[in-house]
Amino acid sequence: MNLNARIPEGPLREKWNRYKAEAKLINPSNRAKHKIIVVGTGLAGSSAAASLAELGFELEVFTFHDSPRRAHSVAAQGGVNAAKDYKNDGDSVWRMFHDTLKGGDFRAREANVYRLAECSASLIDQAVAQGVPFAREYGGHLSNRSFGGVQVSRTFYARGQTGQQLLLGAYQALMRQKGLKNLKLHSRHEMQELLLSEGRATGIIARNLDTGELSAHHADAVILATGGYGKIYYLSTLAMNCNASAIFRAYKQGAGFAAPSWTQFHPTSLPQMGSHQSKLTLMSESLRNDGRIWVPKQKDDQRKAADIPESERDYYLERRYPSYGNLAPRDIASRAALERIEAGYGVGPLKNAVYLDFSAALEKQGAELIAQRYGNLFEMYQKITGINAYQEAMLIAPAAHFSMGGLWVDYGLMSNLEGLFVLGEANFSDHGANRLGANSLLQACVDGYFIAPHSVMDFLARAGRVPITEERQAKAEVQIAKNAAQMEKLLAIKGQTTADEFHQELGHILYRKCGLKREKSLLLEAIEDLQKLKERFYNDLLVPGDQKGINFELEKAGRVADYLDLGILIAKDALQREESCGAHFRVEHQSGEGEAKRNDAEFQFVSVWAHQADGGAKLHKEALHFEEIKTSERSYK
Repeated sequence: MNLNARIPEGPLREKWNRYKAEAKLINPSNRAKHKIIVVGTGLAGSSAAASLAELGFELEVFTFHDSPRRAHSVAAQGGVNAAKDYKNDGDSVWRMFHDTLKGGDFRAREANVYRLAECSASLIDQAVAQGVPFAREYGGHLSNRSFGGVQVSRTFYARGQTGQQLLLGAYQALMRQKGLKNLKLHSRHEMQELLLSEGRATGIIARNLDTGELSAHHADAVILATGGYGKIYYLSTLAMNCNASAIFRAYKQGAGFAAPSWTQFHPTSLPQMGSHQSKLTLMSESLRNDGRIWVPKQKDDQRKAADIPESERDYYLERRYPSYGNLAPRDIASRAALERIEAGYGVGPLKNAVYLDFSAALEKQGAELIAQRYGNLFEMYQKITGINAYQEAMLIAPAAHFSMGGLWVDYGLMSNLEGLFVLGEANFSDHGANRLGANSLLQACVDGYFIAPHSVMDFLARAGRVPITEERQAKAEVQIAKNAAQMEKLLAIKGQTTADEFHQELGHILYRKCGLKREKSLLLEAIEDLQKLKERFYNDLLVPGDQKGINFELEKAGRVADYLDLGILIAKDALQREESCGAHFRVEHQSGEGEAKRNDAEFQFVSVWAHQADGGAKLHKEALHFEEIKTSERSYK
């Protein structure tokens, strides 16, 4: 497997400009001769498709939603980062680069992270030009707030709806190009397989989810922007139909899968309230700006939060991390909450939560100002829980959330398969072993608006077009038949257990044995448990109906089949990494104070897995080199 990251030569601050200057171009009149397929219409997919169509390329865009507006980018609430230093509190591109690299526990590429910070300011200008209604100060300037892992205010926000508003901007740009007939949009179509020609990605097999029809679509390059795989844990902050099938099937066809075990657990999710739940709800990290997190000092305290005096409250983040307090990074805040819960200090009906308390902020600033900042989040919390957070403390708990791992990509976001580009959460490129809050929307937009237009055009200018020959069409027909046979195999099992029940059991195994805490014995158990679950899946799966027409159970079954193999890969990746870094916390590797203990001497690399013919996986390593910033112990105390 070739893991050439193709990072431009020269000083860090000049790499991106040098890359753009050296990238090859295609004459505007010739761009329409090149066809590009984009799979996924979240922020990364919609922004890339709109940008490339605007440049004049022929585009086919696929989404399994009924509308691109349904993409899960809408769920991101708190904001998007940019190093504009509007607050004059010392922010800069360099500081944002440092915060992001440190937040990821020095497990990301320097060049990629610096480019993310460098492009951040342009993204805000782009979004404002699209009409994104960012919050503003009284004088009209854009407002900022802080997020975890930083000591400046660099997060731009639209109340608690930032993802939705940014997606609307990208969606409008996408639909404008559709209206101009510069692209073809396929709604309710799901990618089933990647089409390859001599190792180059040249199209996809897609299934029409309304009719069941399988069809081949040919192109000169393919972009996957299909999001993350946190839903593998079943109870997560992700929507029910989020999945990993597109990137996992690309992995099975030769694309490297990087750092699969790096999954973030968000510290401010609503806690599980019963066995009936199928998902959890995210409460924006921005709430930690004014809300204080605590648990009672007394174990199994039965009193209401308001009845517990200050002297009997443990503000454990403020106690353990005085420099950052409640704005400690997500991985640290989540583990700290789990430690308090497991020690017997949890609150709520199931004693599986901690308090997020706004009483002090309400007393000092007043309900009107708090409502201006977080009003819709308070309303959402009350609709779900029936609790008025202006009067009672919120209940929050860690939950599976964001995937830092994903398909391996080089500096131009192309995978090791030529012509296959991977954007947004579907790739591994920017966040290392832990993502700082408000960097996910940024990465998706930067990948789509600013990087893909240069890198995809450069590739097409160098590699040229791929003629649609009879041989290519015949190979596609073989792939279609193979895919239909795989679905028929699932339908023919006729067992007693639904795909959803298998998924629930899979998530339970991962939460207990490969979740916020990992250790060798449990990881070995997890691999064995998942292999047995996979065997049961292919012997006892129940999928009613057939391939024709709408069949939600068949869709789920295919996605859970991929999740079972991915779950094994996640556990294997966690097992081989004998260190604690970011969201990957190995019990065997911690300091005397219970903090993560990184092992730079042996593990300063990104693990990249290659699928093997026998179904196994082979480990490859991309070494990480830090020239501008020296690695150091990651401390937020």
